[in-house]
Amino acid sequence: MVNSLFQLPEVPLVPVRNEEAGYPVARIFCVGRNYAAHAAEMGVEVDREAPFYFTKSPANMVLSGAETPYPLGTDNFHYEMELALAIGAPLFRATSEQARAAIYGYGCALDMTRRDLQIRERQKQRPWDLGKDVENGTVMAPLTRAKEWGSPDAQRIFLNVNGEIRQDATLAELVWSVEEILCHLSQFYHLRPGDLILTGTPAGVGPVVAGDIIEGGIDGLDPISLSLTDLR
Repeated sequence: MVNSLFQLPEVPLVPVRNEEAGYPVARIFCVGRNYAAHAAEMGVEVDREAPFYFTKSPANMVLSGAETPYPLGTDNFHYEMELALAIGAPLFRATSEQARAAIYGYGCALDMTRRDLQIRERQKQRPWDLGKDVENGTVMAPLTRAKEWGSPDAQRIFLNVNGEIRQDATLAELVWSVEEILCHLSQFYHLRPGDLILTGTPAGVGPVVAGDIIEGGIDGLDPISLSLTDLR
């Protein structure tokens, strides 16, 4: 047996409503451009042939209520309010019924983005990692088990900054449904418990600065918040 040279961070846990144990996060997949109005405000079109994805590191995840520093390397840091789903059973080449049955729970999430770096890399046809996989850049609220919430329908999804509404839409505006996302993604990965999928953000994204308080919610789920400090 080979011993580890150093200690890695512990696997992050997301609290679960009415549960003592937390949900361990192994991988984070994110769906891009899954609301038509958001794609339009970003100057791009929705790819209606298939969803597309990027990933974020679990080590860069924090929980709702965190106070985090404004990140390095950007002057255009954006919020993105999202519905997250948590996988609770193995899933590979899934049918819609299998996908629905494999969902453990749902929660509110923030996909914080260095927009200037994302756009710069996108224009050069490079990966988005510098823009998207930001330290403290994935924020998770407690999960609610699927059987207690139901499934995405027309629930309101919204976000405000310092009390001012910035995003306000419904989950009915998702281009690709939760089942469609899981059926497609499971053609390329063996999805398993510990996988989180962030399903995209509605229109109204914009910049925040140090001192701002970001709060959001989805009907029936625990709300989410993040405070930005000026320490870099």
